[in-house]
Amino acid sequence: FFLFLVRGGQLTMRTRLRVGLCWGGVIFWLSLHLSPLTVGSFSPVVKKFSSGLTLNEISTKSEITKSETNSKEKKSKALIHEFCYGTNEFWKKFVIKPVRDYVEIREAGTAGTDILSKLTAPPEVPGISRPVWLTILGSVPTALGWYGYYKFSVEEELFQYELQEEGCVTGCGGYGTLFPFVYGVLMGFPMKLLGLELGDLIVESAALWILLGQVNLYRRVNELTSELDGGEGQLHTWWALLPPPLDVVVGLRQVHFLSEYWRIKRGEPYEKDIVAEELFPFISRTPRFTLKEFLRTPSMWFWFTKEWEDFDFEILKD
Repeated sequence: FFLFLVRGGQLTMRTRLRVGLCWGGVIFWLSLHLSPLTVGSFSPVVKKFSSGLTLNEISTKSEITKSETNSKEKKSKALIHEFCYGTNEFWKKFVIKPVRDYVEIREAGTAGTDILSKLTAPPEVPGISRPVWLTILGSVPTALGWYGYYKFSVEEELFQYELQEEGCVTGCGGYGTLFPFVYGVLMGFPMKLLGLELGDLIVESAALWILLGQVNLYRRVNELTSELDGGEGQLHTWWALLPPPLDVVVGLRQVHFLSEYWRIKRGEPYEKDIVAEELFPFISRTPRFTLKEFLRTPSMWFWFTKEWEDFDFEILKD
């Protein structure tokens, strides 16, 4: 951020702020979530091996290196936890008490099983299974208004679930994920209408925050689903950065697989999701597919393209 601010060349200050903030945010998020383990950690052992160390000494050095690595990983996890937990608690203070009381986390099974009860239910642990058809039913008539509540709920459920199961969190929860975006939009747009450049910066910062949160959500959903199938997860997290409608593809898959994970965790019976399994087969398709595979396989797109043959274009081959 600093480099773009003071060494932006011919760029305007407004552009420097935008680019610097975006890259600074991405690098900061990556620094929190990437493993601290590097190849260089083992270089002393390799160098001394050529100098005549015995196998026992090499083994001892390896154990020391592993211990140091574990210590770094613990510190990294602690840093991530403190940042995420603190962010959630900070933004929680800016929400009025009646709202906080209503969305207070509940035990699983508190909400009713009918459609309206599920749409309006406070977050639960383990989380409520919200299939794709239910999410669309709540989002479309409300012009995506309900999707904001969905976003808050799933983030808060994952936050509380991680806290209960592992004692630490890797996401900023419902408050820390959604409300920086909400308040950023509420503050930034009026400033833009008044012609203040700061308004653009605030809105774009809010958009960057919610985008990074979405990438992180996909990563956490992958970790959960890998518990069930032992694989790498069903989502490509970087697809969140793709332009519409491709980013919607991974978004719908996240809704489906998270819903299925909570259903299994809660021991609820299977119910076919006609939207995810019939109308738009790509949503529930397993294992996860590459972008090229998706583009060349129309049979996974829609219900009316199921019989179409794959496209045989060289550019679309993996």
